[in-house]
Parts: sequence; structure tokens; C-alpha cells
Amino acid sequence: MSLLDDLERPAVWQAYREYKARQSAADWQEKDLEKYIEKAAYLPVLRGIREGEAFPLPVKKEIVKAYSGKKRVVYTYPGAYNRVLKVLTWRLLREYDHLFSPNLYSFRPGHGAKEAIRRLTGIPGIGKCHVYKADISDYFNSVDLDLFLPVLSETLADDPALYTFLSELLKEPLIYDHGLPLPEEKGIMAGTPLACFYANLFLADLDRYFEERSVPYARYSDDIIVFGKTEEELNGYVNHIRACLSEKHLKMNPEKEVFTRPGEKWTFLGFSWQEGKLDIAPASLEKLKGKMRRKREALRRWQIKKGLSGEKAAKGFVKAYNRKLFETAGDNDLTWTRWYFPVINTTESLKALDLYAQDCLRYLISGKHTKARFNVRYADLKALGYRSLVHEYYEQREEKTRETPE
Repeated sequence: MSLLDDLERPAVWQAYREYKARQSAADWQEKDLEKYIEKAAYLPVLRGIREGEAFPLPVKKEIVKAYSGKKRVVYTYPGAYNRVLKVLTWRLLREYDHLFSPNLYSFRPGHGAKEAIRRLTGIPGIGKCHVYKADISDYFNSVDLDLFLPVLSETLADDPALYTFLSELLKEPLIYDHGLPLPEEKGIMAGTPLACFYANLFLADLDRYFEERSVPYARYSDDIIVFGKTEEELNGYVNHIRACLSEKHLKMNPEKEVFTRPGEKWTFLGFSWQEGKLDIAPASLEKLKGKMRRKREALRRWQIKKGLSGEKAAKGFVKAYNRKLFETAGDNDLTWTRWYFPVINTTESLKALDLYAQDCLRYLISGKHTKARFNVRYADLKALGYRSLVHEYYEQREEKTRETPE
């Protein structure tokens, strides 16, 4: 039976709903999914696939990263169709997980960034290694379909109906751009659900090469890190990675290639490690500060325009700050603390963020960047609902200790 046929079973959709609930999806998303399943809104989409009806064209979107100004191209499908692709991807990632090496951590059940960091930092002598970290340039949208489709065909040899459907989606020459159907080479289409499965599959042979040789290495989609006992050994690994990517018509982003010597700090997936100290990566720290700064300035402008009190603007900042850091996040977006707290073993970055958040709040309340802002007491910030990251970190650690049986 094809996985496409399997998706017509209500039990599969109920299992997916339960999975999303465990992932702490936002309430509105959970209710929306529940209604979708109750109406069996997936059946017309699956019926259309089975009968060979044309699938809607993907819609191209450009996302501008606020902290860098760089543009990222993603693609989306209409809601009901996209949801079917999400559940299909969810099934694919489980049905074919056995094809992937343990050193691959992206979009896999029981794997993830936290597991990658714990494994790497737990390797004896890791601090004495030379390190290479890199990022594949525009990975998803640069995949050569002439090279990828044979890999996909071999993988889905036991499910020809599924391969036919997926290959037709990938080979579709047109996309919608500003409402117009236009031709475009789009690779495996970043932003679409299936792209994560494809990204894992296309470089599975590279992962396998390092796993078979017991080399400290990890990949999370387009992020790669590898360790060598000597500089010469590391250079050999780097040359292999570059050759493999070249054969697949991919290339590294030169701005994100980093070589680190023994004892120096290395970073990966938003974390940093140096001499046993596991913390938040400096770039991640600055990115969050940038978001705080932009929110602070937007609220200040709103406060002045509306003639509101500083306390009102500060409450808005606290609400946004707490939602981002502590509360339930949206689909595929863990809250900030759920991402970092279980892994880091120092509060150095948390202290820096606490001080920065408090400074933003004092400015919003006082309207001053001078020393006068310190007339706003810490107790005033707490009264607005402000929560200290350092305090929450230790609270979470203590709660976990209480829950762990002796």
C-alpha cells in the first residue's frame, strides 16, 4: 500500500494530531487541525492526487530577515494541500528514517539540535580537536533535480505511486510569483513541508561516510560541523565535504565557513562550547537583542503617537518578551527557553540578556537613556510581569531535579 493510500485513514490523522499536541502547538492551531480532521478535508486532496488531477502551483515568497536585511526565497502551497503534504512528510520521515545515519539531526524523531550538541560535547577529548563549521549556500533551492530524482526514485522503489506524485511536484516548471505563473528552477523548494525530507536524503551518503569512519561530525539540514585530531586530518575531511558538495552541484557559503583551533570557542546550531562551558552562541545572543531593540523602538513610537504612558509601552514589551521566551510557540518553533535551557550549563548569556531587557523596560518607562532611567526599580519591572531568564533557568533546573526519582 502506498503512503498516499495510508493518508486516507482517519487513524493516521488522529495520530498526527496527537503528535502536534505533544509538540505544544498553539491552541488556535490545534483547534484548526481538529476541525480539518473532523471534516475529513484531506480526502478531496488525496482523491485528486489519486485521480491524477493537477496539484496547485507553489507560490513564491521573499522573506526579509529583520536582523540582517537578507532575503530568503520560500515556496508555499494552499492551506488544505499544504496540510496533506505536512502529514505525508511526517509519515515519510518515520517510514524511511532507517536510511539516515545517527549523525544527522534534522527533522528526525528522537533527534534534534539538543541531541547533536550533547553528543558532540560528550565526546572525550573534543576540546583538543580542530573544528570546521560551515553552511551550504541556499541548499534547498539549489538542489539539482537531475541528480536528486534518481536518489528519490531508488528510495521510493517500493512505492512507485508516491514517487510519481512527488517527482511531478518537483518537475513542475511553473510557480506563482505576484499572482503570475512563471517558469523557475526551484530545487526542492524551501518552505514546503517535503523539503526537509529531501534535504536529509540528498546528503545521506556524506553523513554515512563520516559515520562509518567514527569521525566526530554532525549535520542539521544545511549546517555541517566536523572535528579532526590534527589540522591535517581536519583538512582531509574538509576536502571530502567540498568534493562531495561539488559533485552534487552545491557549494558552501564562504561567509559561514569557520575553522577553530583546539581550546577556542566553537559554535553550532545556536550554541557555543569552550573548555566545558556550553552557552548560547554570540550570534544568537545578538539576534535576540536586535529583536528586543526593534520592539522597544516600535513601542516607543506607538507610545508617543498615542500619547500613552511609559508603563503601557513597557507592558507591551513584557508581553512580547514573555511570549517569545517562555510561552507556547507556533508550529515548528520552540520557545526560546525550551530550546536553550535543557542544554546550556552557564548563565553568562542569560545575565547579559536580563540586563538588556531591563534596560529596554527602564527606557520605555522613563523615556530616558541617561542614568535617570535607573530611578525605575527592579520591583517596578516585576510588577509589569517581567521574568528574569536567570531566575527561570534555575527554577527549571530545580523542578527537573524534584521530578527525577532518586
